[in-house]
Amino acid sequence: MILHVANLGNPILRRVADPVELARIKEPLFQAFLDDLLQSMEFHDGVGLAAPQVFHSIRVIAVQVPDDMDDDSDEDAGVSMQPAVYINPELSDKSDEMLDGWEGCLSLKDLRGIVPRHASVHLAALDRDGKPIDISLKGFAARVFQHEMDHLDGIVFTDRMENMNSLVFLNELEKYGPPGMED
Repeated sequence: MILHVANLGNPILRRVADPVELARIKEPLFQAFLDDLLQSMEFHDGVGLAAPQVFHSIRVIAVQVPDDMDDDSDEDAGVSMQPAVYINPELSDKSDEMLDGWEGCLSLKDLRGIVPRHASVHLAALDRDGKPIDISLKGFAARVFQHEMDHLDGIVFTDRMENMNSLVFLNELEKYGPPGMED
């Protein structure tokens, strides 16, 4: 089932999500929700979707990074970024190096802005079967996970922007280029 995405202004996007109890992971209704989350992410053309964005204040994210989007294709990226869910994810070992990059969000439809993110992070989570996941991420994959993890803590990408002058609508970005680049 395709789930509706909450827009910025809905209080659920500013709430800290609750951890998922381990016993709940195997429940058929929870497994169906995970399927719906993945299907909704793909339907809405997202590379990530957090449970709070679809009105479930729990610590679950769905992520996919298409091959042509990952700017770090060597083996050290550490993970195949096929569509998958991550339960109770935690990030650690965040690099000191910060990289600026364009971000958008399904909850802020058609808006884009430049956001600084850690160049690499370490992810610990559970998969949909409750098995541990322990991977290092860098490049675009690290950016996506940081963005989705922020949703679990009530943070949206505009909160991380250092300069609001880069906030633009996608169609204007495509038409005129990045702010400051117009004739």
